[in-house]
Amino acid sequence: MLKSLKLHNWFMFIFFLGSVAQAQEIKGTVNDVNGQPVENAYIYNTNTSSHAHSLSNGYFLLQNTNLGDVITVSLLGYEKMDVVVVQNHFTDGMTLTLKTKTIRLDELVITEQVNAMNSISKVDLETSPVNSSQEILRKVPGLIIGQHAGGGKAEQIFLRGFDIDHGTDISLSVDGMPVNMVSHAHGQGYSDLHFIIPETINNINFGKGPYTANKGDFATAGFVEFNTKDRIDASEISLSIGDFNALRTLGMFNLLPRNKQTNAYVALEYIEFDGPYKSPQNFNRLNVFGKFNTYLQDGNKLSATVSHFTSRWDASGQIPQRAVDSGLISRFGAIDDTEGGNTSRSNINLAYEAMLNSSLQFKSNVFYSRYGFELYSNFTFFLEDPVNGDQIKQFESRDIFGFNTAFTKELQLGQVNTKLTSGFGLRQDAVNDVELSHTLNRNETLDYLALGNVNQTNMYGFVNAAFQLDKFVIAPALRLDYFKFMYNDALITDYETQAETKTAFSPKLNVYFNQTKNLQWFLKSGIGFHSNDSRVVVAQNGKEILPKAYGVDLGTIWKPVPKMVFNTALWYLFSEQEFVYVGDAGIVEPSGKSERYGLDVGLRYQFTNWLYFDTDATFTHARSVDEPNGADYIPLAPDFTLTGGLALNDLNGFSGGIRYRYIDDRPANEDNSIVASGYFVTDLNLNYAFNTNFTVGLAIENLFDTEWNETQFATESRLQNELEPVEEIHFTPGTPFFINGIVSYRF
Repeated sequence: MLKSLKLHNWFMFIFFLGSVAQAQEIKGTVNDVNGQPVENAYIYNTNTSSHAHSLSNGYFLLQNTNLGDVITVSLLGYEKMDVVVVQNHFTDGMTLTLKTKTIRLDELVITEQVNAMNSISKVDLETSPVNSSQEILRKVPGLIIGQHAGGGKAEQIFLRGFDIDHGTDISLSVDGMPVNMVSHAHGQGYSDLHFIIPETINNINFGKGPYTANKGDFATAGFVEFNTKDRIDASEISLSIGDFNALRTLGMFNLLPRNKQTNAYVALEYIEFDGPYKSPQNFNRLNVFGKFNTYLQDGNKLSATVSHFTSRWDASGQIPQRAVDSGLISRFGAIDDTEGGNTSRSNINLAYEAMLNSSLQFKSNVFYSRYGFELYSNFTFFLEDPVNGDQIKQFESRDIFGFNTAFTKELQLGQVNTKLTSGFGLRQDAVNDVELSHTLNRNETLDYLALGNVNQTNMYGFVNAAFQLDKFVIAPALRLDYFKFMYNDALITDYETQAETKTAFSPKLNVYFNQTKNLQWFLKSGIGFHSNDSRVVVAQNGKEILPKAYGVDLGTIWKPVPKMVFNTALWYLFSEQEFVYVGDAGIVEPSGKSERYGLDVGLRYQFTNWLYFDTDATFTHARSVDEPNGADYIPLAPDFTLTGGLALNDLNGFSGGIRYRYIDDRPANEDNSIVASGYFVTDLNLNYAFNTNFTVGLAIENLFDTEWNETQFATESRLQNELEPVEEIHFTPGTPFFINGIVSYRF
């Protein structure tokens, strides 16, 4: 932490010296027609080529500007405007108002974006909106998810050759609040995004690899951060009814529709679903979300977000292939249909953004979450207990406290435009009654396998600099993390606090080359890490608890013609240690070093103003380093994935799209003797707006009624009538053809 603070002070001293010799500058703000600040607008001086981006409160500082210069202001989703500099702009500042318009790919200029890939993701989100929490993660190019426990359990995630399980190697956050759960009852990094109402999402920022200094634990394969809307344009109610007793209701209400300085809205979502299973899932979920923000003096912004989520479900679990092949059960049957669970999460998140001086921005958020989790599973059926069966219960009650703070300063060092971002933060998890027990029929505890309390603290600091040298941007960064792991085992007689501490130092270096305004090359490198479960950390005396991941990306983002964007990246990632969570044993098993390398390819093309195409493909080679050839496969690591679709936007009142996703056959065990089958699934949605207020539509999942397995595992199990256990594929069947009708009204 001291190293990080010293570096921060050193950079600030340099900035002070550099600011003494600044040329003429213009301060200003960018707002929309409703008076709301516009972030990341590109302000460009066509005479001197100086440029800036507006901050979250709309503020910008443009250097090297002279009387009579022409300033161009642009941002995706807004009309471009030109302003001639006059004398009062130097004394009174410049106030710019942008008019909104439909987002079009041909207006994207690669080098004008703060992050070009995130801007492309914004186009994707605008042209093909999400309407379920599962679809949110699918907006990240190359990311595949799978659900395998009745709809209420967090999805399994695949990215860059990782079976991330529920979040071991991807960092997820919402409005600066962490989603990943450390030392979770069901596995390290468990990430349940179901508390998000998809219609409240404003944008999705993501990055692949361990290259971002403000992301720490779990950010090895990448990170995804979701930001919710500050305001909604209109209130809305909608109702969706479909097959398998599917029901979804949504209400979004603008509480202050005529106030420019203060915004407030509330959103409510309720879902029911039985699924295609012989034993109904009886799934339901309730989400309540509210957000308030106001602009104070000098454009400073204060936000408050509160939300509550609760869900319960029954599940048929993962079933063995042999039971289906023999006719014992159907694909939608169950060996143990008493699986299921319930979970809840309540959040409070306060955020404050301010300009501390003309070139220094401050952003901070403080959050608290109250979380509960109870899950019943049976992976092995009668392998361990031939009489009562092997059902297990995983339970926890958790409080999460924390804050994040960042300072951003922009200035010139001589002729070099420089941007410095530094920050620090804290997260503490107090987890009570982390339980793993052997149960019967979800209502009788036969014996406790693990029980105790976890207390885990993570403090961090980082500094990131970006120097613009003509067409190059060089961005070095440093991050320092400190962890304290504590565990009290309730199954031992004497009270004892087992504790370990650990630090992680993570340098990064990213280089960008803007060959033309629509051709950017990048070379990213960095070290990241993922943490282990506190219960395992103290058991092995702190050894191998923060294994590093070393990564490098070489790629390009290119716009060869106005309506096409092509992106590609060659990448490599070496991990010092893989962690595999064994849920029915309550342990995390190390599985050695690993290396992955691959190619990511993406293409976007806007055929017309109303027809948009996107596709992303990933090719990956993933192997364990220490194992002999042929026994070095990483179970469930995808070799090839393909996602994409066509989106229809406002063609004579019609909108909608067709989406596809593909994952190839992949090894389910280390020697590839058991194979998890791939699939190709297509979804369709179509809506018609009678006017600006009333819309009807339909959504079809699995349009071609493909028989597919959503999640698969190589598991050793024994059925009640079997003498010996069998290791083979156990799977959760994917949903068959499934149609929903939707009606919505805006007012």
